Amino acid sequence: QVQLVESGGGLVQAGGSLRLSCAPSGRTFSSRAMGWFRQPPGKEREFVAAISWSGGDTRYADSAKGRFTISRDNAKNTVYLQMSSLKPEDTAVYYCAARSGGSYYGVRILEDEYDYWGQGTQVTVSS
Repeated sequence: QVQLVESGGGLVQAGGSLRLSCAPSGRTFSSRAMGWFRQPPGKEREFVAAISWSGGDTRYADSAKGRFTISRDNAKNTVYLQMSSLKPEDTAVYYCAARSGGSYYGVRILEDEYDYWGQGTQVTVSS
């Protein structure tokens, strides 16, 4: 059983920064595209950022552009989300996701394109 484990969430003031990490536990696997999604209170889960296997291709939601940076370390099978200039509207449960099969190329921005998910980590931005 593959599980992804997120860490790095917490409470931060507006304008602050946080770095989320996500790594697999249990059975290891070779991931392809990886991504971050979030679910604000009372809303549907939404795409935040995605990265290709090589790290050379990234994609961001408009709300994340210029403030968030996704990166990965394939040696550790870990994906990161560096979040800066945080706003109260960034408050959400953040989930990482990994695709385990298919092409090594490209990014994935749709939830059903991912095979494994983390349990989520809470990010709260106070005003």
